Amino acid sequence: MARSGTADLPLHGGRVPAWLATRMTELGTAIAEHVIVDSGVSGFLSRLSDPFWFQAFGAVMGMDWHSSGITTSVMGALKRGLNPRFSELGLAICGGRGRHSLRTPQELRAFAMRTGLNGEALARTSRLTARVDNNAIADGYQLYLHSFVIAKSGEWAIVQQGMNSANRLARRYHWHSATVNNFVTEPHTAIIGKNQGTILNLVDARAGGAQDALLTIVKEPLETSLQEARKLIMPARHDVRAQDIDLKRLGAVLAVAHERELRDFASLLLVEGLGARTLQSLALIAEVVHGAPSRFSDPARFSFAHGGKDGRPFPVPIKTYDETLAVLRRSLESARLGNTEKIAGFKRLDRLTRSVENILHPFADFRATLEHEQQISDALAGRTVFDDASKTRRPARLRQRSLF
Repeated sequence: MARSGTADLPLHGGRVPAWLATRMTELGTAIAEHVIVDSGVSGFLSRLSDPFWFQAFGAVMGMDWHSSGITTSVMGALKRGLNPRFSELGLAICGGRGRHSLRTPQELRAFAMRTGLNGEALARTSRLTARVDNNAIADGYQLYLHSFVIAKSGEWAIVQQGMNSANRLARRYHWHSATVNNFVTEPHTAIIGKNQGTILNLVDARAGGAQDALLTIVKEPLETSLQEARKLIMPARHDVRAQDIDLKRLGAVLAVAHERELRDFASLLLVEGLGARTLQSLALIAEVVHGAPSRFSDPARFSFAHGGKDGRPFPVPIKTYDETLAVLRRSLESARLGNTEKIAGFKRLDRLTRSVENILHPFADFRATLEHEQQISDALAGRTVFDDASKTRRPARLRQRSLF
């Protein structure tokens, strides 16, 4: 899964409201557990180190689909949800934003005491990764978030983020121990941020001359530029547009959820009797759990699971969110009792959606889909952060059109 890429991550103000933060913790934990059941702890760490998957993960949880706030909110939700279940899942998250990041070495040493790992080595790894991203890469971004995800086996992933006060953008850095052979030679899984042309990167594979020069106190280090294999561009605008989404992939999800025969078949796969809107969310979650890396090139698409707290692309549908959570919980509870039929249903749902995409080629009508979501928002208890300040809601749209 290791790959490099860049993206603009606009800074968003405000806080995640309690009604969403609680649900994000529950949904993020449930999705993480589904991934661990399917691919193991190592598979989950690998996904966290993929910037495209990470962005889709945050979007499916109802966060603003493109903002820097996804990093803080997702890692905070996972820390709240996963740490109390360490003895069961074998995974813990240390550090966090601001003052919490300073506690990372202490938390890692405490983790090591419980697992028999080398706490000092983990603390050194934490410091090294932070110094590489903050100092060795002179790109103008100062770190303010450092999250260290550690398994009891000693495998780890790191997600950290810096801010550039001059351009009001954030840059997120991903690390995974499975891909780090040398801390000073291209150690990153990915670096996400706006392309600024040539920058000083002392951990680029081609910067060995610069490292040697610095070690011998030569004053003119070699400047090199980051190679960009893929670009994830997050625009400054808040609204989701058709160009942000693979409409064929979204069309397959909508077909599975809303076309009668496909919907009935999908419900049978999940061993659940479910409504169309919940199936739509579950189909996107199934892809987050089981999808190949190439499936996350358009993370904005995953905001069509539970909308966004800022109302874009539509308000968070609370009723759908809660029903989705209930389905995920039931499947996990059944799996703990030895019945894996329900949890296996998500893999079958993902396969069905991809088959529909490849055979039927259903392209979503983007505008009609947005209008439909706006129409049903009130019925699904749609909510945004703005509703917390004002109870007035915009009137529902009157027209309804086909989703395809």
